[in-house]
Amino acid sequence: MQPGKRARRQPAWHMLASEFSDSTLHQQGSGEFDPLFVITKLGAKVNRLVVAGLLERLEPRETANGATLWQGQLRDPSGLHYFSVGDYAPESMRELTVQLASRIDDGETVMLIMTAKARYFQNDEGAVYTSLRPEEAAVITRSNYRNWLVKAAEGLLERMDAHDKSSSLEKNLQSLASAGIPENLREGILLANEHYGEIDLENYRLNIMQTLDIAEDKMPSAPAPKVTTPQTSLDVADESSSADSADAGTDLKQVMLDLISRLDQGEGVDFDTLLSNAAARGHDRDAAESSLDDLSEDGTVHEPRFGWFKITV
Repeated sequence: MQPGKRARRQPAWHMLASEFSDSTLHQQGSGEFDPLFVITKLGAKVNRLVVAGLLERLEPRETANGATLWQGQLRDPSGLHYFSVGDYAPESMRELTVQLASRIDDGETVMLIMTAKARYFQNDEGAVYTSLRPEEAAVITRSNYRNWLVKAAEGLLERMDAHDKSSSLEKNLQSLASAGIPENLREGILLANEHYGEIDLENYRLNIMQTLDIAEDKMPSAPAPKVTTPQTSLDVADESSSADSADAGTDLKQVMLDLISRLDQGEGVDFDTLLSNAAARGHDRDAAESSLDDLSEDGTVHEPRFGWFKITV
C-alpha cells in the first residue's frame, strides 16, 4: 500500500452459507493492509459479507492468554455460518454478543443479521475452514429476514448465470467483459475456474428454491415465542392455552410435511436435512424431531431406509 493512501473499504456480499462454506481458495495481498479475499466456486471475491439467519449457538471459550472468545453458529436455509467475537471486535459487538448469549440460553428464538469480515483457515492436514468475524449485528424480524433472503437468493442466481455464461468463453478478462460478465466477478471467475475446475450447480439451485419458498411464505415459519409469566396462584389452567399448544404442534407437523414434500427428490429426505431446514425457519430442533416421530407413529410418513423420510401415499 502506498504511503498516505487509505485502504478502500470492501463491498459486502449478501451470501448464503452454502456458497461461502464451499470455498477452499483465498487470495492475500503482500502488503500489511492488503485485504484477504475468500474466492467462492462462483467467482465472488469475498472480503466482507452480510449474512442472516437463526442464531443457533453462542458459547464462550477461554483462550491461551486468558481472554474470552465467543463462538457461534448462524443458520440459513442452505447451512451454517460460523463466527467468532473476541477482544478485537468493536465494543458494541462484544456487548451485543453477551446479551444474545443470555437470550438463547433462555430458549428465545433469535433471528440475526450481521456484517462480517471473511476468515480462512487451513490446518496441517490441508483441510480448509471458512468463518466470519462480525463487525456489527442486529436482531431482526421475520419480515426483515425474508427481505434478506430475497437479496441473497438473487445474488446467488446472478453469480450462477455469470458462471454458466463464462463456461463457453475464452478464459481471459477481455472475453468476460465482452460477454457482459459483471466487473466484480471477472477476476474471481478466472481464479475459481483454475482452482475448482468444473462444478455442479444443482445444490445451489436447490438452495435458491428453498430460500425463496421461505421468503415468499410458501413454507410456514415458526410462531413468535410466547413470554411466560410466573404463576402466582393455583389457578385452573386456561383451556385456550392447551388449544394453542395443540395448534402449535399441528402447525409444526404441517411444516415437516411441507419440507418433505418439497425436498423429496424421489428417495426421501434425510433426518439432518429436515431438522436443519426446520431450524432455519425458527423451529426448535427437538420439537421438530418430536413432530417427525409423531408423523412416523401415525403412519403419515415412513422410512424407506433408516434416517430417510417419505410421505406415505
